Amino acid sequence: MYTITVLVDDDTHYIDVAHGVNLRQVLLEHDFSPYTRITSKLNCGGRGLCATCGVWIDNAIEPTHWHDKAADAFGYPRLSCQIIVDQDMTVRLLTDKVIWGSRDGQKARLFNSNNK
Repeated sequence: MYTITVLVDDDTHYIDVAHGVNLRQVLLEHDFSPYTRITSKLNCGGRGLCATCGVWIDNAIEPTHWHDKAADAFGYPRLSCQIIVDQDMTVRLLTDKVIWGSRDGQKARLFNSNNK
């Protein structure tokens, strides 16, 4: 079992999950949507195509999907649909995005350095 720490604004929540589950699915199953009001209905269903399920995630999780690698490299939110849980992790939901999460290198660096 692993623990996902979910940060939503100033609130902290914990989810215990089994090895190998998909982060997007876990978030949705526990009523923590990585989507906005618009993209909750208009998304690719977790196939890594629309980039609307972005979340800030601690730096310990190595990206594997091409879009997730680019997001990690350039300071964009990571795709929750492309992250398989195989360790404890901390995830911050973006509550201020309209459709996609915007680039915020400073925020990404601060979040990643605080969660190592």
